[in-house]
Parts: sequence; structure tokens; C-alpha cells
Amino acid sequence: MSAQDGPPRRLVVLRHAKSDWPDGVPDHERPLAARGRRDAPAAGRALAGTGCVPDLALVSTAVRARQTWQLASAEWDAPPPVRHDPRLYAADVPELLDVVRETPAGIGTLLLVAHNPGLEELVLELAGDDLDHALDEVRLKFPTSAIAVLAWHGPDWRALRPGTALLTSMLVPRGQKKAG
Repeated sequence: MSAQDGPPRRLVVLRHAKSDWPDGVPDHERPLAARGRRDAPAAGRALAGTGCVPDLALVSTAVRARQTWQLASAEWDAPPPVRHDPRLYAADVPELLDVVRETPAGIGTLLLVAHNPGLEELVLELAGDDLDHALDEVRLKFPTSAIAVLAWHGPDWRALRPGTALLTSMLVPRGQKKAG
């Protein structure tokens, strides 16, 4: 059986929204900045608008990632189950893949909310091809609130391998400042 056998699956990668840098606050505990609190709901609306509301979310335990998840998922009628996984904080590609590959086979769309540089490197590692120059956009920059959607076919998440996914889109939703 090849990695392309099996039902269609999507891995949606969301880099946490813009964080603040308060003095004396450890990196793991850094909250979202004002811009991040505007952009995270915009990311949730973008996911809903593109039909990418996940069946399951895997979220880093860092405060900025948890807040991004809370604000993004609040934009959906029925948020999916979420698992906060400490392994996603500061994870590299092998660690990220280990977590993703533990996903139950019944999950069709998986959302991963975590950090760079790991997320950007994961997208570049998994994508064997892209649509509309999305890979060039990821290579150029994968900023805060960036969303990459990778589509592939596989019997389960353990079958996800480098170069086997199609990067179908890369977008960076931004919230609007309130007037006044």
C-alpha cells in the first residue's frame, strides 16, 4: 500500500498569532499582543470560510498558542475536540510528525497550532507539490497567524511521509483595528 492509498486527509497548520514580550515573563507564558487578539479570530473565520474547520485540534501548551486556539475556535458553531500537547512547544519536524502520526485514523482534518521554525519546516518537508505558488510563499515567510493547508491520502496518520502532501493554500488572515 502506498502513502497515496486511503481516504483524503488534510493537515491544517496554524502558526500562533502575534505574541507580546512582557518583561520577566518566560517564553512559554507569553500572551498574545493586541494584534494577535485581532488576528486569531480572523484565522478562525478564514478556516470556516475555506471549509477547513478541523475534526481535531492539537495545540501547543504555550499561552500564545492556547489563546490563538481559543479565539480562532470561538468563531465556529461547533469547535472540535482539542488536545494540548507539551511536545508541540519548540518542536522540530521529527517531533511534530511524531505527534501528528498519533492522530486517530478516523480524523479527516487535523489542525496543528504551534510555533516556528518547526511549523514552516514541517510544511516544506511534507509538501511534494503546491497550488498557486503556495510553497514559494511559505519559503518567503510563514508569519504569525499563517495558515497552510496540506492535502494527502492515507489509510491513517502514521502513513504521512515527507513529500507526499499537496500544499493547497497558504494564507495570512489579519484582523482589523477598531476605529476610535
